[in-house]
Amino acid sequence: MTANLHKLSPQQVHERLEAGRAVLVDIREPDEYARSHIRGAQSHPLSAWENAHLSIDPDADVIFTCRSGMRTAGACDRLAARVSGDAFVLDGGLNAWVKAGLPVVANAKAPLEIMRQVQIAAGSLVLIGVLLGLAVTPAWFGLSAFVGAGLTFAGVTGFCGMARLLMLMPWNRAIAA
Repeated sequence: MTANLHKLSPQQVHERLEAGRAVLVDIREPDEYARSHIRGAQSHPLSAWENAHLSIDPDADVIFTCRSGMRTAGACDRLAARVSGDAFVLDGGLNAWVKAGLPVVANAKAPLEIMRQVQIAAGSLVLIGVLLGLAVTPAWFGLSAFVGAGLTFAGVTGFCGMARLLMLMPWNRAIAA
């Protein structure tokens, strides 16, 4: 039997959590969860979903969340398949929770999420390549082309070499979920 996913507002989720009637499952990656999450949320990254073992009280409401609600919406069939009966999603994700003024556990010392680091690094390299190509020699446009090719490859294959390199950096080694 496949569950149906129903949207709940941040306030509705908060009330269910406070009453002890619900379990919140955060499907974001460990680096995102480490930076900020809703107190008591279980971390079960969507990337490892097939291997995840949900230990949830069958009488509790299961509520899924991500950062903005886009991942939960995009994976609703996969999420619903893991729950018997109805399940719920936090409408608008963690962003909506914060906007509603509800508390989060935040670790400002945690590094930025890997994908944000990739965006910053790739954008900077493309900009540097263009500026140097205009100011020094057109050969520098090759740097922008190389980064663009890498991003295209990452999008097609799902493998991002820049993300793998950034994960090896000292500031990213101590990510604790």
